[in-house]
Amino acid sequence: MQLKTILFLLFLFIGLKQLLAQDFRPSPFPDRIVLTWNGDPRYTQAVSWRTNSQIQKGIAQITIAPDSPHLEESAKSYSSKTEVLHHEGDSAVYHTVTFEGLEPGSLYAYRVGAENHWSEWFHFKTASLEPEEFTFIYFGDAQNDLKSRWSRVIRQAYSSMSDAAFMLHAGDLINRTHADSEWGEWNHAGGFIHAMIPSIPTPGNHEYDRDDQGKLELDVHWRKQFNLPLNGPKGFEETVYYTDYGNARIISLNSQEIVLNDSSRTQQYKWLEKVLQENKQTWTVITFHHPIYSSSSGRDNREFREAFQPLFEAYGVDLILQGHDHTYGRGHNLSTGVSGKPVQGKGPVYVVSVSGPKMYELTPNKWMDRAASETQLYQFITIKDRKLTYRAHTATGQLYDGFYIEKDEEGNNSFIDEAEKAIDERTALPPRKVKEKTPKELEEYEKVYPKKH
Repeated sequence: MQLKTILFLLFLFIGLKQLLAQDFRPSPFPDRIVLTWNGDPRYTQAVSWRTNSQIQKGIAQITIAPDSPHLEESAKSYSSKTEVLHHEGDSAVYHTVTFEGLEPGSLYAYRVGAENHWSEWFHFKTASLEPEEFTFIYFGDAQNDLKSRWSRVIRQAYSSMSDAAFMLHAGDLINRTHADSEWGEWNHAGGFIHAMIPSIPTPGNHEYDRDDQGKLELDVHWRKQFNLPLNGPKGFEETVYYTDYGNARIISLNSQEIVLNDSSRTQQYKWLEKVLQENKQTWTVITFHHPIYSSSSGRDNREFREAFQPLFEAYGVDLILQGHDHTYGRGHNLSTGVSGKPVQGKGPVYVVSVSGPKMYELTPNKWMDRAASETQLYQFITIKDRKLTYRAHTATGQLYDGFYIEKDEEGNNSFIDEAEKAIDERTALPPRKVKEKTPKELEEYEKVYPKKH
């Protein structure tokens, strides 16, 4: 091949790469607008957004949402706190505002930006003064092909539950640590949804890397775009925290640190025990990335389970929401026996789910009452007084799993399984996996997950 042709192809490749990267480069106009909380959801709301370095100081304007189009007339302005992120040869400015002194149970309109560079106006609603019925959306790993294949899941969930109180993300929101283009895809997929429904994210292993000294390092974008509570243990800011919403306490643990670092495991255990001891909420939901019971083949987080499961049981945790295993599993009344295998006992409901397109094989150690492979899912959890209702839906909106829990005055739970109302279990091996297995291996798999005829 001639040198001129080689150089032409090289320049074409570089140009194409830069053109694709420009899809997610910042401009003077706000993008990556994300709602979170760092305070009481009844009275506060945090918002973060990004611009290029042309905008050094951002503004957020907010008003009780009127029916009139003249929103600016009654809007109050807040100046943003800013942080510059220099990464991969580019610079971006991240802006954060916390709206305070809001009225509970009220619909607000807000926009962010600066003079001549404004976003559209968005709505959000504050939590009610006294606990009322609410629903939140739970997503397992998004991780891969976020723009092309995860977008349909978050959009389907939103179209079915546009008044959700918040969205909970159980780690691995992206695939490559520090990759700005992947956060660009994550924000593109959610679009205006992130700007109207607050997110409660917990980090996964793909939000972590190791620095030159081998120390775990959180993705550089995490704290820039998520403004989260600072009520966790020192050193785990905005990854270990809790938020009280309605009559529920939602707790995030940093399981990447737990499974890889003994000291981190001890610190988080002590913090969690104190948080559970002081908890006065009716319902307790904990999210983290690495499952206590794995739903995927060849995985087990034994030390994590042995350390934390007794704590979950001792303090009556109701629901554990996890990711990491790229399959679906749901089980309850599990406890760790001396052998390390599940035995009947008392404990929360454990769920592992996946919302993105990356899929693994189901574990042969079936602890689950309901399982799925090769299925993108999202979940709705509704809490009303002393009843918690859970519904898992496929990417096309079909009901895949369901149960509810009722809590008596003494705090004891009654569990009612409603999976029979859903579509058939999807546990068959995909053709690519069938080809990889011997007849004996197929026979063993089908003993655990019989073929549906």
